Amino acid sequence: MFARSLRKNMTEAESKLWSRIRGKVLGGFRFRRQHPIGKYVVDFACLSEQIIFEIDGATHSNEEDIIRDEHRTQFLNTQGWRVIRYGNEEVFKHMDDVLDDIYAHLKGLKQ
Repeated sequence: MFARSLRKNMTEAESKLWSRIRGKVLGGFRFRRQHPIGKYVVDFACLSEQIIFEIDGATHSNEEDIIRDEHRTQFLNTQGWRVIRYGNEEVFKHMDDVLDDIYAHLKGLKQ
């Protein structure tokens, strides 16, 4: 239920990225948005490659949030997921670079 609410209320950066990766338009890869994994809901997940793409805004900038993100990433890693993070500004100002980076991760060109 919480994931559904997040899908309806995505941030502007999440919406912008979703418009560019939905429908298998990025190399034929399929993504889920606001996908629950354990007690967490991740921004975007490619299930076939077990890669999560997170878009971090201002709420990820203080020390407490950074520590919480690290714990979250550690948990997701133990579940077999790789977590890649981008800042809102990267999405807004360098979308093509973000898409190229996502594609490189999906194709195994980056670790």
